[in-house]
Amino acid sequence: MERPSRRNVLVTGGTLGVVGALSAASPAQASALWTWSPKGSVAGAGQGADPRGVWDAEADELVADLIDSGHVDFINAQLRQWTKNGQFLPLLLPWELRKFIEKAREMPSWADENKLETAVDFNEKRGLYLGVTYGFASGMMSTVIPKEARAVYYSKGGADMRDRITKTAKLGYDIGTSNAYKDRGEMIVTCVKTRLAHAGVRHLLPKSAHWSKVADEKIPISQADMMVTWHSLPTTVMQNLQKWKVPIPAGESEAFLHSWQLCAHMLGIKDEYIPNSWAEANAQAAQVLTPVLAPTPEGVKLADMLLNLATIVPGGPLRYVTKPILGALTRYVLGDEIAEWLKIPREPFWDEVFEVAWEPFIAVREGLLALEDAPGALQKAYWAFDEILRLAALLVLSGGNLPISIEIPHTNNPHY
Repeated sequence: MERPSRRNVLVTGGTLGVVGALSAASPAQASALWTWSPKGSVAGAGQGADPRGVWDAEADELVADLIDSGHVDFINAQLRQWTKNGQFLPLLLPWELRKFIEKAREMPSWADENKLETAVDFNEKRGLYLGVTYGFASGMMSTVIPKEARAVYYSKGGADMRDRITKTAKLGYDIGTSNAYKDRGEMIVTCVKTRLAHAGVRHLLPKSAHWSKVADEKIPISQADMMVTWHSLPTTVMQNLQKWKVPIPAGESEAFLHSWQLCAHMLGIKDEYIPNSWAEANAQAAQVLTPVLAPTPEGVKLADMLLNLATIVPGGPLRYVTKPILGALTRYVLGDEIAEWLKIPREPFWDEVFEVAWEPFIAVREGLLALEDAPGALQKAYWAFDEILRLAALLVLSGGNLPISIEIPHTNNPHY
């Protein structure tokens, strides 16, 4: 199998196929003009402003005032009571915050209930594969998105990676539930609270001397940064599923995208930046995600934490899923270049097993290939592959350690 480079890891549909932007790349890339047209967005039109210079003004101003008021602990305590999309908001929340949330949790006019129902069917059928791709494609990719890696490492989330991982898992869990965007679901709550948390990071992180020393921006988490992270999730997931030859009807593929388009909207990404199709998503990812992938010291440390995943998920440690196996899976999914950036050692046995046996394993699970007709390596390693799916299910499909509370931060990483 040809190993993908960071340049073709998304655009060629190679092995890449789930808490940066162009200025994190080389000087030539950093000065590249934003060329993706808003005509390809769910809005169908827009100003076309470079998203690297756009943040979330409404949320940012509000949350900065809340943090500076010194009442964030009380506000977070109140927000913990809001767990369902259609639930009445706690009466003791500040009026300005209540007003913001009421507006932020409204579904956009382009939301399609039929597509959301189809997305439920897709998630039920492909949930195990989604867990693997969210964790080892999207999750590990986040460690080679320089701006994201630094923002996570030096913000409050970097102080407790177990907590960070379970909160990220909640997003993947909530979007896959049958009532994700309905009144009794939790996806809108998760997105709006994440939007508030992002605003808190924008207010606090510039005050970190450690972050400021390594950052090449004055304010983190721009609209471009959020779209980079977004592409590391649905765009990356779908390309992996296609690479693994998972049969997906066109309607289910479109519905899965729609559920993530709504997620982007609820996270505060402007509609003019949200792609309206997979073709547009791939085109945008080629401009905002692929060029920025690069190693950082912070990303290497975060990746090492993630490779110890089996010891921190609910029900862990798992007996068979070891750090070498997860390292080999990461190398298989993201390629040699990224694995070397992250200082993931080669595992000759497991590297070869993934190369030879992972796609036949998917075929066996899909009923497209009999196990006795599969490569010998798969017959020997089937137990390990099945355990990897179990690990993903424990992490994502269980929603992590419930209940999980996404909160407005009031400090950066206290260790730095």
